[in-house]
Amino acid sequence: MMASASLPETTMSDRNSAAHKLVCICDTHLVPGGQMLHGLDPEARLRACIADIVQNHADAFACVILGDLAHKAEPAAYDLFREIVAPLPMPVHLMIGNHDRRSLLRERIPVAPSDENGFVQSAFDTPVGRFILMDTVEEGSNGGSYCEERQTWLVGQLEHAGDRDIYLFMHHPPFDCGIPCLDRIGQNDQADIARIVGGDARIKHLFLGHVHRPMAGSWKGIPFSSARATNHQVPFDLRELDHVPKSDEGPQYRVIFMQPDQVVVHFHDYLS
Repeated sequence: MMASASLPETTMSDRNSAAHKLVCICDTHLVPGGQMLHGLDPEARLRACIADIVQNHADAFACVILGDLAHKAEPAAYDLFREIVAPLPMPVHLMIGNHDRRSLLRERIPVAPSDENGFVQSAFDTPVGRFILMDTVEEGSNGGSYCEERQTWLVGQLEHAGDRDIYLFMHHPPFDCGIPCLDRIGQNDQADIARIVGGDARIKHLFLGHVHRPMAGSWKGIPFSSARATNHQVPFDLRELDHVPKSDEGPQYRVIFMQPDQVVVHFHDYLS
Protein backbone atom coordinates (compact mmCIF):
# COMPACT_ATOMS: atom_id res chain seq x y z
CA MET A 1 0.00 0.00 0.00
CA MET A 2 1.36 3.41 -0.97
CA ALA A 3 1.83 5.77 1.95
CA SER A 4 -0.13 9.00 1.61
CA ALA A 5 1.85 12.21 1.56
CA SER A 6 1.36 14.40 4.61
CA LEU A 7 -0.08 17.83 3.90
CA PRO A 8 0.68 20.97 5.87
CA GLU A 9 -2.01 21.58 8.45
CA THR A 10 -4.18 24.64 7.91
CA THR A 11 -5.39 26.11 11.17
CA MET A 12 -8.52 28.15 11.77
CA SER A 13 -6.37 31.20 12.50
CA ASP A 14 -4.62 30.77 9.13
CA ARG A 15 -7.98 30.75 7.35
CA ASN A 16 -9.26 33.74 9.29
CA SER A 17 -6.10 35.70 8.57
CA ALA A 18 -6.78 35.21 4.85
CA ALA A 19 -10.22 36.78 5.24
CA HIS A 20 -11.00 40.47 5.26
CA LYS A 21 -12.52 41.57 8.55
CA LEU A 22 -15.36 44.09 8.76
CA VAL A 23 -16.92 45.50 11.92
CA CYS A 24 -20.55 46.69 12.04
CA ILE A 25 -22.20 48.68 14.85
CA CYS A 26 -25.86 49.67 14.83
CA ASP A 27 -28.28 51.90 16.70
CA THR A 28 -26.04 53.70 19.20
CA HIS A 29 -28.87 56.10 20.25
CA LEU A 30 -26.59 58.56 22.00
CA VAL A 31 -27.98 61.30 24.23
CA PRO A 32 -26.00 64.20 25.71
CA GLY A 33 -23.33 63.10 28.19
CA GLY A 34 -24.52 62.08 31.64
CA GLN A 35 -28.08 61.31 30.56
CA MET A 36 -29.72 57.89 30.72
CA LEU A 37 -31.97 56.29 28.12
CA HIS A 38 -34.47 53.57 29.04
CA GLY A 39 -32.60 53.08 32.32
CA LEU A 40 -29.27 52.50 30.57
CA ASP A 41 -26.18 54.61 29.81
CA PRO A 42 -25.70 54.74 26.01
CA GLU A 43 -22.44 56.67 26.34
CA ALA A 44 -20.82 54.06 28.60
CA ARG A 45 -22.03 51.21 26.41
CA LEU A 46 -20.71 52.78 23.21
CA ARG A 47 -17.36 53.60 24.84
CA ALA A 48 -17.07 49.95 25.90
CA CYS A 49 -17.90 48.86 22.35
CA ILE A 50 -15.24 51.08 20.80
CA ALA A 51 -12.64 50.00 23.37
CA ASP A 52 -13.38 46.34 22.62
CA ILE A 53 -12.97 46.91 18.88
CA VAL A 54 -9.71 48.81 19.35
CA GLN A 55 -8.33 46.06 21.58
CA ASN A 56 -9.46 43.04 19.57
CA HIS A 57 -10.29 44.06 16.00
CA ALA A 58 -8.02 46.95 15.08
CA ASP A 59 -7.07 44.94 11.97
CA ALA A 60 -10.55 45.33 10.45
CA PHE A 61 -10.42 47.10 7.09
CA ALA A 62 -13.52 49.18 7.88
CA CYS A 63 -16.27 49.88 10.39
CA VAL A 64 -19.83 50.63 9.25
CA ILE A 65 -22.27 52.23 11.72
CA LEU A 66 -25.81 51.64 10.51
CA GLY A 67 -27.76 54.66 11.70
CA ASP A 68 -29.67 55.95 14.72
CA LEU A 69 -26.44 57.54 15.89
CA ALA A 70 -28.32 59.90 18.23
CA HIS A 71 -31.63 59.21 19.95
CA LYS A 72 -33.15 62.68 19.51
CA ALA A 73 -30.78 64.18 16.92
CA GLU A 74 -29.37 66.61 19.49
CA PRO A 75 -26.19 68.54 18.62
CA ALA A 76 -24.51 67.55 21.90
CA ALA A 77 -25.24 63.88 21.20
CA TYR A 78 -23.62 64.06 17.75
CA ASP A 79 -20.61 65.87 19.23
CA LEU A 80 -20.29 63.11 21.81
CA PHE A 81 -20.61 60.43 19.12
CA ARG A 82 -17.80 62.00 17.11
CA GLU A 83 -15.54 62.07 20.18
CA ILE A 84 -16.29 58.47 21.22
CA VAL A 85 -15.64 56.84 17.83
CA ALA A 86 -12.48 58.89 17.12
CA PRO A 87 -10.10 56.19 18.50
CA LEU A 88 -11.18 53.65 15.87
CA PRO A 89 -8.07 53.02 13.73
CA MET A 90 -9.91 51.89 10.60
CA PRO A 91 -12.04 53.96 8.17
CA VAL A 92 -15.50 54.56 9.66
CA HIS A 93 -18.52 54.82 7.35
CA LEU A 94 -21.67 56.39 8.78
CA MET A 95 -25.31 55.84 7.92
CA ILE A 96 -28.49 57.59 8.96
CA GLY A 97 -31.43 56.12 10.90
CA ASN A 98 -34.95 57.29 11.63
CA HIS A 99 -33.86 58.92 14.92
CA ASP A 100 -31.30 61.08 13.07
CA ARG A 101 -31.77 64.27 11.06
CA ARG A 102 -29.80 64.76 7.85
CA SER A 103 -28.91 68.45 8.13
CA LEU A 104 -27.84 68.24 11.77
CA LEU A 105 -25.94 65.00 11.27
CA ARG A 106 -23.89 66.51 8.43
CA GLU A 107 -23.40 69.75 10.36
CA ARG A 108 -22.05 68.10 13.52
CA ILE A 109 -20.24 65.19 11.81
CA PRO A 110 -18.87 66.66 8.55
CA VAL A 111 -17.44 63.31 7.40
CA ALA A 112 -20.97 61.93 7.00
CA PRO A 113 -21.53 61.19 3.28
CA SER A 114 -23.99 62.93 1.01
CA ASP A 115 -25.15 62.11 -2.50
CA GLU A 116 -26.00 64.67 -5.18
CA ASN A 117 -29.54 65.01 -3.81
CA GLY A 118 -28.53 65.48 -0.17
CA PHE A 119 -29.30 61.98 1.04
CA VAL A 120 -26.86 60.39 3.48
CA GLN A 121 -25.82 57.49 1.30
CA SER A 122 -22.60 56.40 -0.37
CA ALA A 123 -20.98 53.70 -2.45
CA PHE A 124 -17.32 52.75 -2.60
CA ASP A 125 -15.02 49.89 -3.48
CA THR A 126 -13.36 47.74 -0.80
CA PRO A 127 -11.00 44.74 -0.84
CA VAL A 128 -14.03 42.42 -1.02
CA GLY A 129 -16.26 44.28 -3.47
CA ARG A 130 -18.51 47.30 -3.70
CA PHE A 131 -20.25 48.58 -0.57
CA ILE A 132 -23.56 50.43 -1.06
CA LEU A 133 -24.86 52.28 2.02
CA MET A 134 -28.48 53.36 1.53
CA ASP A 135 -30.45 56.19 3.14
CA THR A 136 -33.87 54.72 3.98
CA VAL A 137 -35.06 57.57 6.23
CA GLU A 138 -38.34 59.45 5.86
CA GLU A 139 -37.81 62.38 8.20
CA GLY A 140 -40.70 62.83 10.61
CA SER A 141 -41.55 59.13 10.50
CA ASN A 142 -40.09 56.09 12.20
CA GLY A 143 -40.86 54.03 9.10
CA GLY A 144 -38.53 53.98 6.14
CA SER A 145 -38.91 55.15 2.57
CA TYR A 146 -36.81 55.03 -0.58
CA CYS A 147 -38.02 57.63 -3.05
CA GLU A 148 -37.56 57.73 -6.83
CA GLU A 149 -34.42 59.87 -6.59
CA ARG A 150 -32.80 57.35 -4.25
CA GLN A 151 -33.94 54.44 -6.40
CA THR A 152 -32.29 56.05 -9.44
CA TRP A 153 -29.08 56.50 -7.44
CA LEU A 154 -29.16 52.84 -6.38
CA VAL A 155 -29.65 51.62 -9.94
CA GLY A 156 -26.64 53.69 -11.00
CA GLN A 157 -24.46 52.28 -8.23
CA LEU A 158 -25.43 48.71 -9.13
CA GLU A 159 -24.56 49.38 -12.76
CA HIS A 160 -21.23 50.93 -11.75
CA ALA A 161 -20.32 47.79 -9.80
CA GLY A 162 -19.96 45.77 -12.99
CA ASP A 163 -19.14 42.16 -12.18
CA ARG A 164 -17.80 42.91 -8.68
CA ASP A 165 -19.37 41.46 -5.57
CA ILE A 166 -21.82 43.82 -3.86
CA TYR A 167 -22.70 44.29 -0.18
CA LEU A 168 -25.79 46.31 0.74
CA PHE A 169 -26.31 48.22 4.00
CA MET A 170 -29.73 49.53 5.05
CA HIS A 171 -31.11 50.91 8.29
CA HIS A 172 -34.67 49.64 7.73
CA PRO A 173 -35.16 46.06 6.53
CA PRO A 174 -36.82 45.99 3.08
CA PHE A 175 -39.20 43.25 4.27
CA ASP A 176 -41.46 42.40 7.21
CA CYS A 177 -39.50 40.63 9.95
CA GLY A 178 -42.47 39.03 11.74
CA ILE A 179 -42.40 41.23 14.85
CA PRO A 180 -45.59 43.35 14.60
CA CYS A 181 -44.34 46.48 16.39
CA LEU A 182 -41.29 46.61 14.12
CA ASP A 183 -43.15 45.84 10.91
CA ARG A 184 -45.47 48.76 11.75
CA ILE A 185 -42.45 51.10 11.44
CA GLY A 186 -40.77 49.19 8.64
CA GLN A 187 -39.85 50.03 5.06
CA ASN A 188 -42.64 51.50 2.92
CA ASP A 189 -41.08 50.83 -0.49
CA GLN A 190 -40.44 47.12 -0.18
CA ALA A 191 -41.70 46.22 -3.66
CA ASP A 192 -39.61 48.93 -5.35
CA ILE A 193 -36.42 47.85 -3.60
CA ALA A 194 -37.15 44.20 -4.34
CA ARG A 195 -37.61 45.04 -8.02
CA ILE A 196 -34.19 46.71 -8.15
CA VAL A 197 -32.04 44.27 -6.16
CA GLY A 198 -34.01 41.02 -5.92
CA GLY A 199 -32.28 38.04 -7.48
CA ASP A 200 -29.03 39.92 -8.19
CA ALA A 201 -26.41 37.20 -7.70
CA ARG A 202 -23.66 39.79 -7.22
CA ILE A 203 -25.21 40.83 -3.86
CA LYS A 204 -23.52 38.66 -1.26
CA HIS A 205 -25.05 40.06 1.94
CA LEU A 206 -27.45 42.68 3.25
CA PHE A 207 -26.50 44.26 6.61
CA LEU A 208 -29.37 45.82 8.59
CA GLY A 209 -29.99 48.04 11.61
CA HIS A 210 -33.25 49.29 13.18
CA VAL A 211 -34.59 46.04 14.65
CA HIS A 212 -32.35 45.94 17.76
CA ARG A 213 -32.30 42.14 17.52
CA PRO A 214 -30.04 39.42 16.10
CA MET A 215 -31.84 38.23 13.00
CA ALA A 216 -30.61 36.32 9.96
CA GLY A 217 -32.06 34.67 6.89
CA SER A 218 -32.50 35.37 3.20
CA TRP A 219 -34.75 37.69 1.22
CA LYS A 220 -35.16 37.52 -2.56
CA GLY A 221 -32.14 35.23 -2.61
CA ILE A 222 -29.97 37.69 -0.61
CA PRO A 223 -28.58 36.62 2.80
CA PHE A 224 -29.13 39.21 5.54
CA SER A 225 -28.27 39.88 9.17
CA SER A 226 -29.12 42.36 11.89
CA ALA A 227 -27.80 42.61 15.46
CA ARG A 228 -28.63 44.00 18.87
CA ALA A 229 -27.92 47.68 19.44
CA THR A 230 -25.32 49.15 21.77
CA ASN A 231 -27.89 50.46 24.27
CA HIS A 232 -31.45 49.08 24.52
CA GLN A 233 -32.99 46.16 22.64
CA VAL A 234 -36.40 45.15 21.31
CA PRO A 235 -37.72 41.93 22.91
CA PHE A 236 -39.03 39.04 20.84
CA ASP A 237 -42.64 40.05 21.38
CA LEU A 238 -45.11 38.75 18.78
CA ARG A 239 -48.19 40.35 20.37
CA GLU A 240 -47.42 44.04 20.92
CA LEU A 241 -48.35 46.33 18.04
CA ASP A 242 -49.04 49.87 19.21
CA HIS A 243 -45.62 50.67 20.68
CA VAL A 244 -42.10 49.25 20.52
CA PRO A 245 -41.22 47.63 23.87
CA LYS A 246 -37.67 47.81 25.21
CA SER A 247 -35.42 45.31 26.96
CA ASP A 248 -31.99 45.39 28.58
CA GLU A 249 -30.57 42.35 26.76
CA GLY A 250 -26.83 42.74 26.37
CA PRO A 251 -25.40 44.91 23.59
CA GLN A 252 -23.42 43.50 20.69
CA TYR A 253 -21.70 44.33 17.44
CA ARG A 254 -20.90 42.24 14.39
CA VAL A 255 -17.49 40.98 13.33
CA ILE A 256 -17.60 39.70 9.75
CA PHE A 257 -15.01 37.56 7.99
CA MET A 258 -15.37 38.11 4.24
CA GLN A 259 -13.89 35.99 1.48
CA PRO A 260 -14.82 35.60 -2.20
CA ASP A 261 -16.77 32.39 -1.53
CA GLN A 262 -18.21 33.04 1.94
CA VAL A 263 -19.37 35.59 4.50
CA VAL A 264 -19.26 34.62 8.18
CA VAL A 265 -21.07 36.94 10.61
CA HIS A 266 -20.24 36.78 14.33
CA PHE A 267 -22.52 38.48 16.87
CA HIS A 268 -20.19 39.61 19.65
CA ASP A 269 -21.68 40.32 23.12
CA TYR A 270 -18.87 42.58 24.21
CA LEU A 271 -20.02 43.13 27.82
CA SER A 272 -20.21 39.40 28.59
